[in-house]
Amino acid sequence: MFKNIPPVTQALLWSNVIVFLLQQVAGGMFRGFELWPLVSGMAMESNFLPWQLVTYAFLHGSFGHLFFNMLALFMFGAPLEYTWGNRRFATFYFVCVVGAGITHLVVTALLGLPGLPTVGASGGVYGLLLAYGMLFPRQRVMLLFPPIPMEARTLVIVFGALAFLMGITGAGGNIAHFAHLGGMLFGWLLIRYWRGQPPFRPRGPRRFH
Repeated sequence: MFKNIPPVTQALLWSNVIVFLLQQVAGGMFRGFELWPLVSGMAMESNFLPWQLVTYAFLHGSFGHLFFNMLALFMFGAPLEYTWGNRRFATFYFVCVVGAGITHLVVTALLGLPGLPTVGASGGVYGLLLAYGMLFPRQRVMLLFPPIPMEARTLVIVFGALAFLMGITGAGGNIAHFAHLGGMLFGWLLIRYWRGQPPFRPRGPRRFH
């Protein structure tokens, strides 16, 4: 099975699993790698450090959190990596991860939300979902819960709309819905840039899937 998974996707899967296992043994040592808000607590201090915009995506709060993120990474990441190649896929994933983190930091600061640290690969995964829907819009995707097949573009719209509605209503507890939307937004912008589409200038004749 693993022989059919392209190298960057496989490396991301293994690294997330290994880090999760390490968290179970020595979770406290990873506190500095979680994504902390720009301002925390009454003292207006911050535990934010620049590398957290990447490292938070390798940490997860529970097995279920890890499982569903890795399942989505496998489902959408592998075909995208086969289509784009290793370097472009890695670039896209980490742009989405960082973009999701930046969006979350900005929104929490503007709205004055509780200064809690954020973990999880969901921002990058939502970016991959967006890309999959753009590149393979009519591809049928089967959900787990509920087990309903739908086109990839429909899945993108549904997940994006749910993230937006839950974000503005505050539903879903401590889930960082705007980070999910940020991953989608930065992924969309990067694809538009690669394609030379507005708001970016055309980049000359080239083929892009």
